[in-house]
Amino acid sequence: MNFDDQIRRYFGTSNLAAVPPDALLAGIEHMQVDLGLTKDRGERFALWALLHTLGSAPDLDAVFETETEREAARNFMDLITAQTTPDLH
Repeated sequence: MNFDDQIRRYFGTSNLAAVPPDALLAGIEHMQVDLGLTKDRGERFALWALLHTLGSAPDLDAVFETETEREAARNFMDLITAQTTPDLH
Protein backbone atom coordinates (compact mmCIF):
# COMPACT_ATOMS: atom_id res chain seq x y z
CA MET A 1 0.00 0.00 0.00
CA ASN A 2 1.51 3.35 -0.97
CA PHE A 3 1.19 6.61 0.94
CA ASP A 4 -1.64 8.08 -1.19
CA ASP A 5 -3.63 4.84 -0.97
CA GLN A 6 -3.22 4.79 2.77
CA ILE A 7 -4.41 8.39 3.13
CA ARG A 8 -7.39 7.76 0.82
CA ARG A 9 -8.30 4.65 2.82
CA TYR A 10 -8.50 6.50 6.14
CA PHE A 11 -9.50 10.01 5.07
CA GLY A 12 -11.39 9.56 1.78
CA THR A 13 -8.99 11.81 -0.16
CA SER A 14 -5.29 12.11 -0.88
CA ASN A 15 -5.41 15.81 0.07
CA LEU A 16 -5.09 15.98 3.86
CA ALA A 17 -5.58 19.75 3.79
CA ALA A 18 -9.15 19.14 2.59
CA VAL A 19 -10.05 16.81 5.48
CA PRO A 20 -12.27 18.44 8.12
CA PRO A 21 -10.90 18.25 11.70
CA ASP A 22 -13.54 15.74 12.87
CA ALA A 23 -12.84 13.46 9.91
CA LEU A 24 -9.10 13.74 10.56
CA LEU A 25 -9.57 12.62 14.16
CA ALA A 26 -11.84 9.76 13.07
CA GLY A 27 -9.30 8.60 10.48
CA ILE A 28 -6.49 8.71 13.03
CA GLU A 29 -8.59 6.71 15.48
CA HIS A 30 -9.34 4.14 12.76
CA MET A 31 -5.61 3.85 11.97
CA GLN A 32 -4.77 3.37 15.65
CA VAL A 33 -7.30 0.53 15.89
CA ASP A 34 -5.92 -1.10 12.73
CA LEU A 35 -2.38 -0.69 14.08
CA GLY A 36 -3.37 -2.58 17.21
CA LEU A 37 -4.97 -5.38 15.19
CA THR A 38 -2.54 -5.98 12.34
CA LYS A 39 0.08 -8.68 12.57
CA ASP A 40 1.73 -7.81 9.22
CA ARG A 41 5.07 -6.10 9.94
CA GLY A 42 5.04 -3.97 6.78
CA GLU A 43 1.49 -2.76 7.30
CA ARG A 44 2.24 -2.10 10.96
CA PHE A 45 5.25 0.03 10.06
CA ALA A 46 3.31 1.93 7.38
CA LEU A 47 0.47 2.70 9.80
CA TRP A 48 2.87 3.76 12.53
CA ALA A 49 4.82 5.98 10.09
CA LEU A 50 1.68 7.79 8.94
CA LEU A 51 0.51 8.18 12.53
CA HIS A 52 3.94 9.56 13.42
CA THR A 53 3.72 12.03 10.55
CA LEU A 54 0.33 13.16 11.88
CA GLY A 55 1.67 13.47 15.43
CA SER A 56 -0.41 10.58 16.78
CA ALA A 57 1.90 7.57 16.89
CA PRO A 58 2.18 5.44 20.00
CA ASP A 59 5.58 4.83 21.61
CA LEU A 60 7.96 2.55 19.73
CA ASP A 61 8.01 -0.03 22.53
CA ALA A 62 4.24 -0.37 22.36
CA VAL A 63 4.25 -1.02 18.60
CA PHE A 64 7.43 -2.83 17.63
CA GLU A 65 8.50 -6.13 19.17
CA THR A 66 12.14 -6.21 18.11
CA GLU A 67 15.01 -3.77 18.46
CA THR A 68 15.52 -4.01 14.68
CA GLU A 69 11.97 -2.76 14.10
CA ARG A 70 12.39 0.02 16.65
CA GLU A 71 15.67 1.06 15.03
CA ALA A 72 13.98 1.23 11.62
CA ALA A 73 11.32 3.48 13.17
CA ARG A 74 14.01 5.70 14.72
CA ASN A 75 15.70 5.96 11.32
CA PHE A 76 12.36 7.00 9.80
CA MET A 77 11.93 9.67 12.48
CA ASP A 78 15.44 10.97 11.79
CA LEU A 79 14.73 11.14 8.04
CA ILE A 80 11.47 13.01 8.59
CA THR A 81 13.18 15.45 10.96
CA ALA A 82 15.99 16.04 8.47
CA GLN A 83 13.42 16.79 5.75
CA THR A 84 11.49 19.29 7.87
CA THR A 85 14.38 21.02 9.63
CA PRO A 86 16.04 23.82 7.68
CA ASP A 87 19.76 23.46 7.04
CA LEU A 88 21.37 26.43 8.78
CA HIS A 89 24.88 25.70 7.50
